[in-house]
Amino acid sequence: MLWNKDKLFCEINPTCYAISEQKEICRRHISDFMSKDKFASAHSKRKLPNVVSAQSSHLIKRGKGIDIRLQVNKAVNIRLACKKLNGLIIHPGESFSFWRTVGKTSKRRGYKDGRVIVGGKLQPGIGGGLCNLSNTLHRLILHSPLEVTEFHSHSDALAPDEGTRVPFSSGTSVSYNYIDYRFRNNTDQNVQLLLWCDKDNLFGELRSEREFPNSYELEEEGHCFRKEGDKFYRVSKIYKVAHDRITGNVIKRDLVLDNHSEVMFDYDLIPKELIKN
Repeated sequence: MLWNKDKLFCEINPTCYAISEQKEICRRHISDFMSKDKFASAHSKRKLPNVVSAQSSHLIKRGKGIDIRLQVNKAVNIRLACKKLNGLIIHPGESFSFWRTVGKTSKRRGYKDGRVIVGGKLQPGIGGGLCNLSNTLHRLILHSPLEVTEFHSHSDALAPDEGTRVPFSSGTSVSYNYIDYRFRNNTDQNVQLLLWCDKDNLFGELRSEREFPNSYELEEEGHCFRKEGDKFYRVSKIYKVAHDRITGNVIKRDLVLDNHSEVMFDYDLIPKELIKN
């Protein structure tokens, strides 16, 4: 068999992909072992008093082309991961790591096949759907002064929008353990993550000991869909805006995502009024 030199080693076949993945997992373990970062590990059932931000999302998406079995499995996976995350305290100076807190997903630990993205394509995979959870986490942190230290993006157009468009409704990628989501508590007080589910929804809160001086919101500009060749893409710019809590004045406005996401749902479901040339 000839090797196409234009391909990466991991793109040759599934075996090469698995080898490359294990190499990256080992590299991350070594990097963390050598790191001077202190990772959060303490949990408390007692809630900190101040709600910094709150987010929610549907656990199960329904629609044309969506495999409901994988959606139900995704909900199982998210519930398992929430048990590891709920109540986590991040002390000043500590870092949060999604995978160091959640741990490896496996059948033995109860995880099921959900949707994962491999090579730009949706397919079943153990622990799939946890990107829904990491994205909820990312939205919580973007509405706070905490510092995001590791973020990986995938498509922000995995499924049609449900109701009013929510900036960053998806798009935060995680894959054990080398594609992680991390942030640092760069404040002078403890913060706490609360994550839980009811029958149909995922809920998240970021709490603190006292109110921070600024409030935060996300603003999206230029949101539309564009056809490029044979594919459609969601395009926009998403900003994190800090306001002085007393005066309401804008303190800072940072671009957090220059969005160019391949649409991974049925093109017929793209709102026609949002398609631009």
